[in-house]
Amino acid sequence: MDILSEIVANKRKEVEASKELYPVKLLEKSMYFDGKPVSLKKYLQREDKSGIIAEIKRKSPSKGMINAHVSVERTSIGYMQAGASGLSVLTDKDYFGGSPEDLKVARSFNFCPILRKDFMIDEYQVIEAKSLGADVILLIAAVLDKKEIEKLGKLAQGLGMEVLLEVHNEEELERSITDKVDLIGVNNRNLKTFETDVKTSMDLVEKIPADFVKVSESGLADPEIIKELKKEGFEGFLMGETFMKNGRPEKAAKEFIKQLEIE
Repeated sequence: MDILSEIVANKRKEVEASKELYPVKLLEKSMYFDGKPVSLKKYLQREDKSGIIAEIKRKSPSKGMINAHVSVERTSIGYMQAGASGLSVLTDKDYFGGSPEDLKVARSFNFCPILRKDFMIDEYQVIEAKSLGADVILLIAAVLDKKEIEKLGKLAQGLGMEVLLEVHNEEELERSITDKVDLIGVNNRNLKTFETDVKTSMDLVEKIPADFVKVSESGLADPEIIKELKKEGFEGFLMGETFMKNGRPEKAAKEFIKQLEIE
């Protein structure tokens, strides 16, 4: 079983357990449930922002532990003060060291778009995302078929959230495009080898219809690469490890974003 299949199988068990502990009726009573989500699309297109979606990620299957003791409060506030356009918060515990609580903490200290980064396979998780204060959910084409993407995307949009669809190649892109998503992210990481290559984003950019905000993900460690991607048509840049491997991720983000401003 590859890592993605293993994660999804584990996630199905996790979701069933959550349904027992926190029924939908309970989630709908959250203080965030009736709030109006903030548009990531609009923040990515703001000229006073960098386009960076800065991520809080303690560990990953490919890199192991990255930053075990990160302060979600300090880091999330620092990211936004540094000029990030939005936050991405990992809520998967077993493989990424995150939790739904991390997203709630980030929400309580920031008025900005927050992406719930997780393996979304069930409508329950979409409702849960809204109850945590998320503005955007991630749908991964590698683990969902088009009908599932449309079903989960329709529910998210119906709750006022936006949807970021993640693809790894042209085949995933072509079979997954639907108006039930708002942004399309190209993940530069090869799921089989875990290697990253920004050429993946460059190769797919012109194949993504203009209706969608384009996001490049993974392997972004050089400000010059971000500048090149912007010229090609990308407006969002999802970055985690580059910042998180620093003891103070928010400081690393500030330095990186400063470099983007130097022409």
